[in-house]
Amino acid sequence: MSVNIPERIARDIDAAPRQVEAAVRLLDEGATVPFIARYRKEATGGLDDGQLRELERRLVYLRELEERRATVLAAIEEQGKLSDALRASIEAATTKQRLEDLYLPYRKKRRTKGEIARAAGLEPLADALLADPGLDPATAAADYVDAEAGVADTDAALEGARYILAERFAEDAELIAGLRDYAWREGVLVSEVDESRREDGVKFSDYFDHREPLHGIPSHRALALFRGRREGVLRLRLAMPDELAEERTGPGRGEGMIAERFDIRHAGRAADDWLAGVVRFTWRVKLLTRLETDL
Repeated sequence: MSVNIPERIARDIDAAPRQVEAAVRLLDEGATVPFIARYRKEATGGLDDGQLRELERRLVYLRELEERRATVLAAIEEQGKLSDALRASIEAATTKQRLEDLYLPYRKKRRTKGEIARAAGLEPLADALLADPGLDPATAAADYVDAEAGVADTDAALEGARYILAERFAEDAELIAGLRDYAWREGVLVSEVDESRREDGVKFSDYFDHREPLHGIPSHRALALFRGRREGVLRLRLAMPDELAEERTGPGRGEGMIAERFDIRHAGRAADDWLAGVVRFTWRVKLLTRLETDL
């Protein structure tokens, strides 16, 4: 067990590290929380049932986090991509979600459209358009048309470049963390009925047209909504306030955060519209779907 786990749990449950260490030893020996709370008060310094239950929950979580951290470090090191800065970020991660965000660019995954585009030699095109929005996309893409590589025309070249940048943006750990926090604070869970199930799904009628801030949904209602989706009566989606506004003007905050992260803005340059399209695609297709699943 990592030496800092007792200290972290002690802070969480308002106890001393020695109390936590004593309780951990008892749990590891097979004692249950009720037994420790009732019969081992002298050993734990009087930790009550509530503190012990939270201690046990955090102990499991933090041990799993440490085990996963070691796996992630070994996997990235095996790829030869573990820089000192990345190691420091991984070692500083305090949640599983943060750890997985950092690992995302290095996780083995099925062959993506971005990888196919890179194999076709389109990454320099993507990099060039991002670095210099003054370039005309169609003109720049003409140099990358290669039928043998599967790039039939300039549209295909630009589509490949879009996939490359979208995947790069969607794997940025700092951006993902900021967007997840924004979506949790401001997101709205929208529930709509599948019209073909309106009659036989009447028990879910309260949620046929329902909107509610995501972070404020009580557990019993969340369970009912998910049950309605599982039974095919309800369709659920995560929406942002600007998407639901009656008079929407311009890109929403999600797109704005992506654009700000990668210094993409409209300044009357040839590639500005194309880059804005990449940002829009990244938000709607890559990141919003992922956040919806996460949250």
